[in-house]
Amino acid sequence: MAKLLIIINEDRFFLSHRKEIALRARQAGHDVTIVCKDTGDRAAVEALGLRMIDLPINPTGMNIREEFRTLRFLYKLYKKERPDIVHHVGLKTILWGGLAAKLAKCHGVVNAVSGLGVLFSNKKPGLKTRGVMALMKYANHRDNIRAIFQNHEDKALFVRHNIIQEQDCVYIKGSGVNLKDFAFTPEPDGQEVNIIFTARMVKEKGILVLVEAAELLRKEMQGRVHFWLCGMLSNNPKAISREELESLCDGDYIQWLGYRSDIKQLLQQSHIMAFPSYYREGLPLSLIEAAAIGRPIVTTQWYGCKDTVEEGENGFLVPVRDSAALADRLRTLINDKELRLRMGRRSREKAEKEFDIEQVLSKHLEIYEELVRTKGSHT
Repeated sequence: MAKLLIIINEDRFFLSHRKEIALRARQAGHDVTIVCKDTGDRAAVEALGLRMIDLPINPTGMNIREEFRTLRFLYKLYKKERPDIVHHVGLKTILWGGLAAKLAKCHGVVNAVSGLGVLFSNKKPGLKTRGVMALMKYANHRDNIRAIFQNHEDKALFVRHNIIQEQDCVYIKGSGVNLKDFAFTPEPDGQEVNIIFTARMVKEKGILVLVEAAELLRKEMQGRVHFWLCGMLSNNPKAISREELESLCDGDYIQWLGYRSDIKQLLQQSHIMAFPSYYREGLPLSLIEAAAIGRPIVTTQWYGCKDTVEEGENGFLVPVRDSAALADRLRTLINDKELRLRMGRRSREKAEKEFDIEQVLSKHLEIYEELVRTKGSHT
């Protein structure tokens, strides 16, 4: 039995994005422990039969003392637990967990790059970004390492800067979606059209662009269209404050729904997914969930986002920060029910072909088993 530690920023993110991987690994015989920040969902993690260790981490912080505390905690944990595999999810855990794993001489390391966030939002890396890249390069130049990328642009950046070797890269298109749970659902009947956006309330996710598009459409659409902004507030440096959100929303035409645990039901009640992000996404889970339910998608020609849409088939791609183009594409879908239905069916077909959680799970188990085999060959 291999000992597997999955290190991820927060318990909420684990439950929404990596739960199925942990459960399938345990089912395959691995001893699985989740290491993440306890934000109040520890009971939900442990109810799955999984051990959880609270991780001292500030997901968006940059205080050097806090960062060193996270590194020291992971180093001591790895020395104590002596895991066969450590699986880091997200840039910060890859950074500090990767360094800790190298110093503690962990055998196998899996680094899942689920987007690059605000740190890599500038075209030319700044001093802080170059420092992070240098530390990751040191940590990743080792044996028995695999880096999982959700889009080809992130992989190309890491390889180009020699952060990871080409032969150690694996491409897995997103976190996957349970196609039985997120079953195809026809759009709701009625004259009103619900346009949904689901993400953390961070500006680079395109929230302000979507609100601008909604305002461009207000005169012709108010009374028969609702824009739903669904997601929690964030402590990200580019986050939108509660006051700003509430000033943008009128509670009817544009609504902020806050954090919701019933995303599937909201998608079923929606007609269109709008996601005008210019954040350094991996491959947004919100978009593949919408595709699985069978909704047309309007998103940007941007990292990860563009991989969820075949232009004109299951949705539309618009330039980043272009509220007028977004409004135009939304108008087309609002006014054409047959087009929405046709694109919704294409979305479901794309989800079945490319985003099935079973494909994601089998690829992860292959990586784990390969790393375990290499340990056996060295003993």
